[in-house]
Amino acid sequence: MNTGSGYLLLVEDDPDILKLLDTTLTFSGYRVITTRNGKEGLEVIKRERPAIVIADIMMPKLDGFGLVHRIRINPETRDIPVVFITATYVAAEDKEFALNIGATRFIQKPVDLEKLLATITELSNQDAPAALEPLNEFNFYNGYRKRLEVKLDEKNKQITRDELLLGIQTEEGDQFLHASLRRARSEREELKLLLDQVLKQIEKIAKAE
Repeated sequence: MNTGSGYLLLVEDDPDILKLLDTTLTFSGYRVITTRNGKEGLEVIKRERPAIVIADIMMPKLDGFGLVHRIRINPETRDIPVVFITATYVAAEDKEFALNIGATRFIQKPVDLEKLLATITELSNQDAPAALEPLNEFNFYNGYRKRLEVKLDEKNKQITRDELLLGIQTEEGDQFLHASLRRARSEREELKLLLDQVLKQIEKIAKAE
């Protein structure tokens, strides 16, 4: 595989991280196309096949797990390397699930840019990997459900902790905690939405069997 004959598809909903990675990769000589979620990423892939996909996991509309699953179930895109970057899904079980559904590499945020560039170089110099056999729909969504339930539980505990700390912090500390709490509540709502969508898919699969 040679990225000179293709491009890097960057899928990231955080505008600051998207800009940083886009600038770094472009400066390093790669052609980069950026998108804000997995749905946009799939639309770009339909128009032109990328050499490598670099994707966040937690995104709106279609997240990284859903994106890599759709890439793997399509025989025409099944062998495209996918590098996950994430700040939320960092447990060993998250990584195991990511690799099981077809992620090629897994990098924790904040992104080590040297490690990312080394990973891209490594994948660029390798022969195209053998096409991966995707998980069936039930196994994918059931595994996804388990990861979402764990993350939702963790987020609820974080919110409870932040709410308790707000009663004992200084004004300066309050400002930081309020920002953390707003972010955590937003992420919790996103997790709830994703979990609801996954449960509906599991129910749909069960009815079809």
